[in-house]
Amino acid sequence: MIFVTVGTQEPFDRLIRAMDEIVPELGDQEIIVQAPLKTYKPIHFKTFDFINPSKYNNIFDRADLIISHAGMGTILSALTKEKSLLVMPRLVKYGEHRNEHQLHTAQKFKFLNYINVAEDEKQLQTILLNKKDQKLMIPKKMGKYASDELINSLRKYITIK
Repeated sequence: MIFVTVGTQEPFDRLIRAMDEIVPELGDQEIIVQAPLKTYKPIHFKTFDFINPSKYNNIFDRADLIISHAGMGTILSALTKEKSLLVMPRLVKYGEHRNEHQLHTAQKFKFLNYINVAEDEKQLQTILLNKKDQKLMIPKKMGKYASDELINSLRKYITIK
C-alpha cells in the first residue's frame, strides 16, 4: 500500500496531480491519500483532507511506501518507523510555500543518505515506475532518540558556556 500525505496546513496540488497521472501505471496498488485540495481534483483516487491521528498512524504503519512533501514530521516518522519514504518538496516558484526550507531539508537528508527525493514530477514518475516492483530502500535507520555522540557534544558545549 502507498500512503501519500501532504499535511493539513497547505494544499499540494502539484504532487496530487503527479500521483493521479502515475497511479494507473502502478497496477492494482492500494493508494490512500491525505491531502487538502486547492483546485485539482484527482480522477484515480479519493483524498481525505484530514485523517484522525489514530487512523493516520494505522495507515502509516501499514504502508509499504510513504510519499510526502518534505515535512519534518513525516520524514522523522518514516525514519523512526523504518518506512520507505519518497519526498517531493514544495517549492516557492509554484506558490506552494513561503520559502525553500522544504527543498533544503530534502537535499540535506538526501545528501546524508536518509531519504529518497524527487525534485519534480518527472523524477517522481521515474522513481515510482522504475521501482514499482521493488521497495525503495531505507538508506539509514534513525532512532527515536539523539545519538550518544550528539548528546555528549551538547553536554560539552553547555559545560564550556
